[in-house]
Amino acid sequence: MNNGLTKLPLILLITFLFFSCDVTRKLSENEFLITKQTIRSSDTLVTKNEIYNQLSQQTNTKLLGFPLKLQIYNLAQTKPEERFINWVGKRKKRTNRLVSLLSKRQVIQLKKFWVNANNTIKNTGEPPALFDEEQTKISLQQLESWYWNHGWFNAKVNYKIQKDSLNQTVKIDYNIDPGALYTIDSISENIESEAADSLYQRIKKTNSIEVGKAYSTQDFNRDRDFISRYFRNHGLYHFEKEFISFYADTLGNNQKINLELNISNRSVNLQDTVASIPFKVHKISQVNVFPDYDGTTRKVEDSVRYKKTNIYTFGNLKLNPKVLSNFIFIKKDSLYRDIDRARTNNRISETRIFKYPNILYQDDPRDSTGTGLIANIFLTPKERFSTNFSVDVSQSNIQQFGIGFNTSILARNVFRGAETLELSGRGNFGSSRDLANSEDQFLDIIEYGVDLRLNFPRIIFPFSTQKIIKNTMSPFTSAGIGFSTQKNIGLDRRNLNATFGYRWKPMDRTSYQFDLMNIQFVNNLNAANFFNVFRNSYSELNQIARNNIDEVNPEFLSENNEGELDLIIPTGTQGFIEAINNQDIDLSDEDQQTAGSLIERRERLTENNLIVASNFSYDFSTRRDIYDQDFSQFRGKIELAGNLLSLFAGPLKLEQTPEGNYRLFDVQFSQYVKTELNYIKYWDLGSQQVIAARAYGGIAIPYGNANSIPFPRSFFAGGPNDNRGWRPYDLGPGSTNAVNDFNEANFKLTFNAEYRFNLFGSLNSALFIDAGNIWNVFDNIDDPAATFDGLQDLSELSIASGFGLRYDIDFFVIRMDLGFKTYNPGNEGSKWFKNYNFSNAVFNFGINYPF
Repeated sequence: MNNGLTKLPLILLITFLFFSCDVTRKLSENEFLITKQTIRSSDTLVTKNEIYNQLSQQTNTKLLGFPLKLQIYNLAQTKPEERFINWVGKRKKRTNRLVSLLSKRQVIQLKKFWVNANNTIKNTGEPPALFDEEQTKISLQQLESWYWNHGWFNAKVNYKIQKDSLNQTVKIDYNIDPGALYTIDSISENIESEAADSLYQRIKKTNSIEVGKAYSTQDFNRDRDFISRYFRNHGLYHFEKEFISFYADTLGNNQKINLELNISNRSVNLQDTVASIPFKVHKISQVNVFPDYDGTTRKVEDSVRYKKTNIYTFGNLKLNPKVLSNFIFIKKDSLYRDIDRARTNNRISETRIFKYPNILYQDDPRDSTGTGLIANIFLTPKERFSTNFSVDVSQSNIQQFGIGFNTSILARNVFRGAETLELSGRGNFGSSRDLANSEDQFLDIIEYGVDLRLNFPRIIFPFSTQKIIKNTMSPFTSAGIGFSTQKNIGLDRRNLNATFGYRWKPMDRTSYQFDLMNIQFVNNLNAANFFNVFRNSYSELNQIARNNIDEVNPEFLSENNEGELDLIIPTGTQGFIEAINNQDIDLSDEDQQTAGSLIERRERLTENNLIVASNFSYDFSTRRDIYDQDFSQFRGKIELAGNLLSLFAGPLKLEQTPEGNYRLFDVQFSQYVKTELNYIKYWDLGSQQVIAARAYGGIAIPYGNANSIPFPRSFFAGGPNDNRGWRPYDLGPGSTNAVNDFNEANFKLTFNAEYRFNLFGSLNSALFIDAGNIWNVFDNIDDPAATFDGLQDLSELSIASGFGLRYDIDFFVIRMDLGFKTYNPGNEGSKWFKNYNFSNAVFNFGINYPF
């Protein structure tokens, strides 16, 4: 095994000794560090984090058993200003020497720097968790309170302290006698308002509180929220959850509870008295929309009424009333509903036409029943045009370093229907690994492109889709075209694409996207550069030429620095390939097979691609917001390409290749079916610790007019968001050990897991393990090492492990991961832990988390 690996245990041992020794060295004589706290209930060890969170004092956080933050805190000096002054004044000549070397003012600045540096270290670390018996008593009370809130009304808690005076440490053991558990025996209701009582009877069977269940304040709070939400979505405009209370009668010794649910009327101050007002079911009597409100008291100049909605403007109406009405879910004569307000807010914000809306309700003075509400919706338009500019840094297999510039201009309300039209441009300058350009300047590659996208906040279709995709589902139609070109990047591709599709959200956490048309045309401008880019392919072809050097035309060869003959790129390689195809050279069976595979791969990777596809995507997530770290997410996508062209190829009499495949615009169009499944799961362990896992599978099957998948739609493995022990395109297929420069295939499996934790401040870390590979299946590749032939080939899943650092900058995360090849199926002999050392590790740089 490599020496680098054998040194790892020694490094870990030294690290452990450093971080675990003398953590109490800065404590005063009467201070003790809490090193461990245990909780036992009925002599059984409690492991539930929720219960440990009730403790008023927590032990210092640890990283793999090391109190890292405490050690960092201990690095700071106590009273740094006083110590600096004492250090300067300790020797008479030191002050004069510092003043003469720097200046009196700079010495003062040096003192400030020293003090600030120590404060920064303290703030980065974590102060020692010092034992305080008063806090321990508070923990006792909080534990009793937790058990009481979960039905153990007679729980008793005591604690035992174990002091180690020599090491100044303390262990605290809490022992709980929970007593008997109280359960709900009966539930009665006392609802003062007839309207509230009528609504409650509809939902009482769905409550969390049930006869026979244990008493739980969480259930009470859950029901209080549910009842309040239901009432406010069924007309009770003035209702708040504070009007709901519970009374528990525990008389007797049978641990049974007679529970009473109380819903009181609202109290209203009327001069010198407080009146009890029963709730009423409110309806919307009028809807007023102000689409050009600017916060001033200007006079309304115009108005229009559309489908019972009044639209008032302070100038000219710039938005189609029908479109505006579709954004408003608060309708005249409908019941008051919180959800209608939320949907209106969300829908208007999604359009990017207005700032966040302001919706106000008021009692209708014209309504004698007191149930009418007037809804006033104030909308402030955003600027008609806005621009954006950004700069980013990138890296890839071909581009060692790149700097990109992106700019865009957004036009709002283009056709008076809340449409947005965005024109964006991008440019990239970088340094190439292309050997053909070895004498070029550092920034020798260029990529630029332009995109135009038009968004409609509705479904554009020949007939109405309202019964299928309602306005409440936030429907959008998007159409776009784009163009990009490259110079000195691989084969110098020119890419033209066009899309037309729809997206909508049937539920809050579920979204669909359907691209009716997704067209991509890829034109390789510099196909002759193939062997400069794919150096492994060149080496294999060159070796075949050397094996048959007597039959190779001397004009195809040149002498290298070692005095050996090599094929000239591109004239020699092209001439040699033509000679092989014309059978002018008598190759061995092995060379003939290798050459055939090389030629076929070259033709596939240099051919132009025409992809006319449709795809459908499904996305479901249980994540509540960006701060939720305990959720699951599933994404699925299916894409069909070439079917429409194949259907009309015959009637249109399209050109055919000798193999019988159809060509359009002198390009053989692709035909395939492709599907991808992606599942992500997060577990929140508390204390800024998270376990994250991902499972991904994808397959693309060519058929009909194609026998392979176009390169832009194929799968690759490796890289900062995949298997981090390998660079992008350096893994697979199968056990071939990455024989090509850019390895791709049409079947992929990936599994990832990370343990994420906080080091200090905004700096986080992670330990990870990745497994995955790519294979060929159902295509024209027949190499058994590259193809997936059954479940036995799962043994070819490559495994990487490693660690990383992540720095959180609010709106994005800078990520650096170091991946080690743990299991390499392509290795001969030992496949486990071969080259498992820092010299063979792969450094991955990324933005945000890998999944």
